[in-house]
Amino acid sequence: MLTGPIRNEVDKLWEAFWTGGIANPLTVIEQITYLLFIRHMDEIQTVKDQQKNLLGVEDPNPIYGSNEQDLRWSQFCNKDPESMFQLFTKAGGVFDQMKAMGDKDGVFSQFMKGATFMIPTPKLLDQVVQMIDKIKMDDRDTKGDLYEYLLSKIASAGTNGQFRTPRHIIKMMVELMQPGKEEQICDPSAGSAGFLVAAGEFIHEHHSDWLVDQKFLDHYNNGMFNGVEFDATMIRIAAMNLQLHGIEQPNLIFKDSLSEANADQKEKYTMILANPPFKGSLDYDGVETSLLKTVKTKKTELLFLALMLRMLKTGGRCAVIIPDGVLFGSSKAHKQIRQEIIETNKLEAVISMPSGVFKPYAGVSTAILIFTKTNSGGTDNVWFYDMQADGFSLDDKRNQLVEDLFTTEKQGEDYHGKCNIPDIIARYNSLDSEKDRKRTEQSFYVPFEEIKNNDWDLSVNRYKEIIYEEISYDVPADIIAEICQLDKDRKETLERLEDLLR
Repeated sequence: MLTGPIRNEVDKLWEAFWTGGIANPLTVIEQITYLLFIRHMDEIQTVKDQQKNLLGVEDPNPIYGSNEQDLRWSQFCNKDPESMFQLFTKAGGVFDQMKAMGDKDGVFSQFMKGATFMIPTPKLLDQVVQMIDKIKMDDRDTKGDLYEYLLSKIASAGTNGQFRTPRHIIKMMVELMQPGKEEQICDPSAGSAGFLVAAGEFIHEHHSDWLVDQKFLDHYNNGMFNGVEFDATMIRIAAMNLQLHGIEQPNLIFKDSLSEANADQKEKYTMILANPPFKGSLDYDGVETSLLKTVKTKKTELLFLALMLRMLKTGGRCAVIIPDGVLFGSSKAHKQIRQEIIETNKLEAVISMPSGVFKPYAGVSTAILIFTKTNSGGTDNVWFYDMQADGFSLDDKRNQLVEDLFTTEKQGEDYHGKCNIPDIIARYNSLDSEKDRKRTEQSFYVPFEEIKNNDWDLSVNRYKEIIYEEISYDVPADIIAEICQLDKDRKETLERLEDLLR
């Protein structure tokens, strides 16, 4: 966990960027990301230098050549602000050297061609460098927490189209899916790579013993984590986020997932975790043709579901956030994609979430679909959960209501009313015990035939039963008599009060 002083330093930096004329949160994060990367590269070079001194063997691929030593973090961070700024801005300086590293030093450097140095003053550069220099970067958790705190600032960037999925919702989805040892995980709308990071953290938390197996470690660092993203800024942020969480060589693809350029992404992955863009609309000419064969539509939320079916291997699993409209939309395309998932593949769960989950920047109602690609059907019963609380207030403030979102221990009797997450995970992991649940309860099963007969409608309210409690009232004549008596009593009391005052 980040300490209060570090959070305060980050907040001060944010204010410094703002007063310095850089108000876009993505730009701020990107500039800080560059500096984190430069420090990271210096640390790698330091390890190389130590190995050279110990073994007496020259490094054939040094990050910094003999004439570039003054460009290393450990060299320039103690210089005065003016000298440091000149080192960054001059031709062949720190920033140019970072951009020229090529793909030999990790996935992050592959996406540096469009990078621009935008820190406007020596004073601000020195502030950022000194703050980052105080962080113990050998601590994977601290590095990751620092970056997550930076990314939390994206909440104010909704107007830029970048909506940050709440971390606890991502973690809940990963806990539901429980990634296995040989998983090939993909997010086709990677953004800041939050789902991929959470999958890696799940393994560290639940399967740390796997990480001592060299074969698994090679898979973890090179083939397990995959993402597709078409925004150059976000793919740089995603790469650094993954590296700071200990994933050195994720497979990040700089493409538009829905375009012909991404047509080669077929049956490659065993798991997809995603929150694709909502409410977008594309021209048919810009969409890869095989997706239109699955669902003829211009709506991105439907096209992404078709894309995920295409990208999954047979037997692959998917957990995806969708807007509620996908569940009950009456257009031909809406029904078509729901039928494809339910009838041709295996839909396992629909978790309806409260509309406040994405506040303060979006009030849209959403749900999580969990399904397995089979190409041969298999949907028998679909598990529905009506999630009513996620542990935070559902207003724009989003205050945390419970101490721990993932355990009910020592949380008080009203915990379930404030947070449904542990209940969702526990019930999903023991679905056999859910078969006898009534439709009046928060979770229940609905058979395939009933969903089919309802035009493939997946709205929880379509199947949930509500018990209305009968309330009896007195007859109007009795109520009027009571009012008259109250009025009489009031008048008598007022008269007695007037007598006392005479």
